[in-house]
Amino acid sequence: MRVSRHAAAILLAAALAAMPAAWARTTQAVEDRNPEAASGLQARQLVRAPHFMMVSANPLATQAGDEMLRRGGSVVDAAIATQLVLNLVEPQSSGIGGGAFMVVYSAKGGRIQTYDSRETAPAAAHPHRFQDQNGKHLSFAHAVNSGLSVGVPGLLRGLELAHKEQGVLPWADLFQPAIRLAEQGFAVSPRLHKLLAGNKALREQAAAAAYFYAPDGTPWPVGHVLKNPEFARTLRAVAEQGADAFYQGDIARDIVAAVHGHAVPGDLTLADLAGYRAKTREPVCGAYRGYQLCGMGPPSSGPIAVLQMLGELEQFPMGSYKPGSVEAVHYFSEAGRLAFADRDFYVADPDFVKVPVRAMLDPAYLRARGALIQPDRSMKVALPGDPEGKLVSLGKDDALALPSTSHLVAVDAQGNALSMTTTIENEFGSKIFVRGFLLNNEMTDFSSSYKDPEGRLVANRIEPGKRPRSAMAPMIVLRDGKPYMLVGSPGGSAIINYVAKTLVGVLDWGLDIQAAIDLPNMGSRNKDTELEKGTALEALAPALERMGHPVRITEFPSGIHGIVIDAGGLQGGADPRREGLAQGG
Repeated sequence: MRVSRHAAAILLAAALAAMPAAWARTTQAVEDRNPEAASGLQARQLVRAPHFMMVSANPLATQAGDEMLRRGGSVVDAAIATQLVLNLVEPQSSGIGGGAFMVVYSAKGGRIQTYDSRETAPAAAHPHRFQDQNGKHLSFAHAVNSGLSVGVPGLLRGLELAHKEQGVLPWADLFQPAIRLAEQGFAVSPRLHKLLAGNKALREQAAAAAYFYAPDGTPWPVGHVLKNPEFARTLRAVAEQGADAFYQGDIARDIVAAVHGHAVPGDLTLADLAGYRAKTREPVCGAYRGYQLCGMGPPSSGPIAVLQMLGELEQFPMGSYKPGSVEAVHYFSEAGRLAFADRDFYVADPDFVKVPVRAMLDPAYLRARGALIQPDRSMKVALPGDPEGKLVSLGKDDALALPSTSHLVAVDAQGNALSMTTTIENEFGSKIFVRGFLLNNEMTDFSSSYKDPEGRLVANRIEPGKRPRSAMAPMIVLRDGKPYMLVGSPGGSAIINYVAKTLVGVLDWGLDIQAAIDLPNMGSRNKDTELEKGTALEALAPALERMGHPVRITEFPSGIHGIVIDAGGLQGGADPRREGLAQGG
């Protein structure tokens, strides 16, 4: 079924009419928790451009990337400039104190390359990291807001590696928009103000409080011009000296001192920073409806889970179900249950654990998994499959996938394409603020237990030097070997459903990218069937419950950004739930 943009807009209109101006954070269990509150729904129009396109979570960041594309820069150049500005204007989500996954299509050679700058565990890390002396788990808040939660930041090493291989403009030029903004200041946005107002833990950290809040302890008001000269100095050093300026010398010493100086100190060392290396990895790819879809492989679980969902749905006529119908939500949610069941057992850092990627994405395996979906009854909770023909020998992961993350996409005039998801993990990361930026709390993306109740080792357990599993899902869709669609989102483990929904919207329902992003969010993470609050999906709850679905109405502040390349050029879309902007030329 090809759905008109008008029909999709009806679903969004219900949300616009019913949603409050801002969303409160959910009080459900942490795994299902929304990351940052959204800034209220703001209608977005599809943006078209003939030659190049940049989409990110903030207009100032998008403009920085657009500036590089207009100068003839590559998608990697644009992504770097965009990311550095995001560090300023969206500090709760990403920055040089964190890490990222980048997927790049190179028009020269027609090859997809992925860059892994995921944070790593310090050398002193051990499996009982977040337990007290009696073996009791620390509270989540205690674990996150501590020096123990800080992993070795990887972002700048990853950006530098990608630039060396695929950059066009000088490295230092890419830093200039962020340096200018840091020195001249930028207006605090409604969303940033809202998040600052609701974050008690950030106020309790002196360095962060001095920057983000007025002397009386109130968050800077909307429109306040916020300057960050310390961040400008940090960026200038890296612009002039390369990433070594961050990983060695004074900046590195200040990072280590801040981590060790926290009330709950961590164990990050200068050697950990100096030893960090970003990696290039082969993408994971699969087919759906005649398209080839590629994304970041392990330690990311996102694209694997998305590809599993689509592989399981391939045997069902999703295109014949209307968006927002009981049938569409049922099949989509059941596929999510199956994919999340496998994800929680098998995916971790491939340098430490053998991840059966090929077996997990084998079409025959996915057909068999999809055949478990009944047309009129929910399975409620799916069991993991056995993709390699062996009994499951690993324990179930209990990591809490939290969602302070950002996604950006770009296409340049040469036909190169990029999809990148970037994060510091929780909202404002560890809350440790040093040299003008926040440090991540990525260590809480590991399982809090190294064994499950049956005594089996958990794949995503903490080990020195290991990268924690992620749900980030930057993806590129190819048609006839060339980029057709780029997509990704922030949102913790819900990223998987956000991205899969958008892909189904474009590939099955024939929506343009903005209309697909606008669709109400839905799905299951192998628990409840979740429906986006304030949308037309709420009305489906009784019918789904009669089918055995445990339904939960929840706020779903995704931040989906995407580009589709069609005969008319480029079309870009930004999520109406956040402050993003698509811009091109």
